[in-house]
Amino acid sequence: MTNTTLLPVEDLSDILPVYRGTPIGDLLAYHNLDAPHAKYTTAPLLVGMCIDHRKRLRIPQNFAYVMRAAGARFEGLEFQISFAIGVGGVRAVAVIGHDQCGMVGLAARRSEMTAGLVKRAGWRQEQAESHFDENAPQFEIPDAEQTVRVQAESLSRQYPKVIVAPLMYRLESGMLYQLRDDADDGHR
Repeated sequence: MTNTTLLPVEDLSDILPVYRGTPIGDLLAYHNLDAPHAKYTTAPLLVGMCIDHRKRLRIPQNFAYVMRAAGARFEGLEFQISFAIGVGGVRAVAVIGHDQCGMVGLAARRSEMTAGLVKRAGWRQEQAESHFDENAPQFEIPDAEQTVRVQAESLSRQYPKVIVAPLMYRLESGMLYQLRDDADDGHR
C-alpha cells in the first residue's frame, strides 16, 4: 500500500499545479476558500463521494454532477459516469472520501446493522444477517484514503482525457484536502 500525504488548501497557491485552472481547482477554491461563485449552465465537474450525510460541499448551482456511493466506490456505476462525461460535458472528476467512514471496518458493525434492520425495516434477524453477510464484503473498505486513490487511478485509466483527482474531506474542519502519493510529486 502506498503512503499518502493530505495537502491542505488554505490559499490559491496551495492548489497543486495540475489542478489550477481546472474544475478541480475551482472546486477547492469554492469549498475551502469561499471563492465567489461563477454562474454555470452546464456542469464541468463530476463529484463522486460517500453517502455519509455529514458532508456538504460549498459549490455554485449547476457546477457539478454529484454521485454518492458507500465508501466512495463507483464500480458498477461507470455508465452514469460515462453519461456525465459523454452527454453532460464533464471535464474533471473529483473522487472524495472522508475520515471516520462507516465502510472502514464494516464487519465490526454487523450486530449494529442487523439489529437496525430488524427494528427499523421490519426484517427477520436471519434475513438481516444473510443480507449483511452477502453484501458487506463488497462494500467494506480497508482505508478511506487508499480507496479514494485506487478509485481515482481506475477512473483515470478508463477516461484518459478527463482530469481525476483523489480528495479527502475532513469532518472536523469541513475542508477538502488533496492527496499526494509520498512516492511522487503530486502530479497526475
